[in-house]
Amino acid sequence: MTTARTELDAWVRELMGWHFNPDTGCPFWLDWAARAGWDPRIEVRAYDDLDKFGSFQDEWLRGGPIRRWVPRGFATRPVYTFETGGSTGVPKSRVNITDFRTDYELFSRTLPDQFFPPGSDWLHVGPSGPRRLRLAIEHLAQYRGGICFMVDLDPRWVIKLIKWGEIEMVDAYKRHVIDQALILIKAHDSIRCLFTTPKLLEALCEKMSLKKAGITGVFCGGTEMTPQFHRFAVEELMEGGYFAPTYGNTLMGLAAHKPPTPEDDWAIIYYPPLPRAAIEVVDPDEPTKVVDYGETGRVRLTTLTKEFFMPRFLERDEAERERPCAQYPWDGVRNVRPFSRFAKAVVEGVY
Repeated sequence: MTTARTELDAWVRELMGWHFNPDTGCPFWLDWAARAGWDPRIEVRAYDDLDKFGSFQDEWLRGGPIRRWVPRGFATRPVYTFETGGSTGVPKSRVNITDFRTDYELFSRTLPDQFFPPGSDWLHVGPSGPRRLRLAIEHLAQYRGGICFMVDLDPRWVIKLIKWGEIEMVDAYKRHVIDQALILIKAHDSIRCLFTTPKLLEALCEKMSLKKAGITGVFCGGTEMTPQFHRFAVEELMEGGYFAPTYGNTLMGLAAHKPPTPEDDWAIIYYPPLPRAAIEVVDPDEPTKVVDYGETGRVRLTTLTKEFFMPRFLERDEAERERPCAQYPWDGVRNVRPFSRFAKAVVEGVY
């Protein structure tokens, strides 16, 4: 943990020098620092000093001008923008240059080649449209030497149908998505790897056998990832294949799963990609206070890349704080789920 923290502190200092340098920083943070009246390049010397920024507000990411988030150091580079949310109101947007590729290349190292064979093709049965995930899974497939096939899926439409009480239409739309996946799997016997969500994985497996189709690895993400589903997926759905649950989003990137052991009792344990992002579990009523190991709290995210700096963002999730492990010598989170104080207001749709 000491080495990881030393490297994290050094990375924070480097990023302060980048994001708050008038030649390389983005207009948003340069303007913020001018209004705040203090220089993070001087006053932020370690990760804990980021508390001086207070909580990052998600409203800052809604609407334009989007270029206020583009670092001047990347002014001549092609810019992507990816959205998150947007089922009601203006979605949050995050600019990307190469972060989404880097995040998924790092994640690729956690996938066992035995079950995610290099050179094999992938199927993405998840959100399409203005989301990072669609390009990220495609890049993951390409990085591992394969081709990625896609379905067309608009989760915002599903959420609207749920809010309107149109449950039959939700089921019809889910069938529409699964039908697309089945057609692709039958037409392309080179597909060995799959990304999807828990609900869609279960629906797909009701219609086909992953083993008979030749799919040996499933990378799965979504808020319905419970210990119960984890066990069900491994023991029933995967038929001997590898199940890789993942916690990630547009703002963070990817937190990799710790391979399960019997003592974990099917808990899903994730570790963030330090130093590019850090996750803490904090007291919901005192979000500057990190809870003790094993205790429940709200997830607090800090994203730390040269493309995007987001300190102390309170996620809409809760979890238990997990101790470091041999593979990941820094804090993790256990059994991430919707924040209980928000749970009734969160509609997850196909996730």
